[in-house]
Amino acid sequence: MRRLLTAAALVAALAGCSGPSPDTAAPPPSPTPSAAASEPAFTAVREVPRSQVPARLRIPSLGIDAPVGAVGTAADGTVEVPTRWEDVGWFDGGARPGEDGPSVLLGHVDSKAGPAVFARLPSAPVGTVVEVVGDGGELTRWRVERIEQHPKTRFPTEAVYLPALRPELRLVTCGGAFDRATGHYRDNVVVQASLVDG
Repeated sequence: MRRLLTAAALVAALAGCSGPSPDTAAPPPSPTPSAAASEPAFTAVREVPRSQVPARLRIPSLGIDAPVGAVGTAADGTVEVPTRWEDVGWFDGGARPGEDGPSVLLGHVDSKAGPAVFARLPSAPVGTVVEVVGDGGELTRWRVERIEQHPKTRFPTEAVYLPALRPELRLVTCGGAFDRATGHYRDNVVVQASLVDG
């Protein structure tokens, strides 16, 4: 994971968050030389293989087959969203699909011209199979465990973005009533999925 996101750094927007940058810890002080300093030190190095960057999202039962592109954090601290209605955004500040931790994919539910990529996502039943294809062809399969709807003013930041000990997939879009005064939906829909055979 490129960086650890704190709850203070995440407040709901369309699909996620805004706020100040995470605190940066001060570097540890230099060690004090000792008699043992001349002895060879033992260092254990464990390399963890990285999963591939997601390139495509498929949910066959919902008719979803869409390209995935990386999105980051905007200048105002909010998470960016895809600029095209038919695309899915992967938040590259989190885990890649298949790695321990939350992989967060974001998409629009509709547009001025009609349904967008996640138009049918809020109606996905538990057990729906989700497929993520990496940029090298690696396939991970996920099963929807639950679907939640939250007011944007009470977005479950920690549940969506903070680290986890196992691979998790979160799909986020808009939902609930449409507020014509603001031009936005009042809620967010969060789909939680677990890795199949993971």
